Amino acid sequence: MTAEDVLSVLTLLRRAEVDVWIGGGWGIDALIGEQTRDHRDLDLMHRQDQEAAVMTALSEAGFVESLSWRPIRFVVTAPDGREIDLHPLAFGDDGSATQASPEPERPFTYPSPCFVTGAIKGTTVPCLSAEQQVYFHQGYEPTDPDRHDMAQLRRVFGIATHF
Repeated sequence: MTAEDVLSVLTLLRRAEVDVWIGGGWGIDALIGEQTRDHRDLDLMHRQDQEAAVMTALSEAGFVESLSWRPIRFVVTAPDGREIDLHPLAFGDDGSATQASPEPERPFTYPSPCFVTGAIKGTTVPCLSAEQQVYFHQGYEPTDPDRHDMAQLRRVFGIATHF
């Protein structure tokens, strides 16, 4: 997934008038303001109540659902292999959100200040905060890209990470 691909997907979804935020590796690179590694996919958080519009826009661009772990997350794939990992969020009145988790009594939480902006190729994009990125990189064995991403957050923001 290239920077141009990410910007193209965001433009498509903006035209559909849906709200999304970039997470994962591209989200970290957006916070930093430069691409620091290659990315296999694009992680997007979206408003659960806008999911039909998200899916319509992406399907019109050739993406089809290729994996479902609903209600936690699902993946859509384009014919050329590009993947988008979608995470539905239920928003509260205070701007915070929750995402279903494998443990229904313990949903993933998104405090309202975690919805920030970054930049990809000089274009301002919605993404998750550095603190939220660290929160989501816990509780599992990290991969080499995870270690790289956390090192970037330490380098640029001086933020503490657990690996």
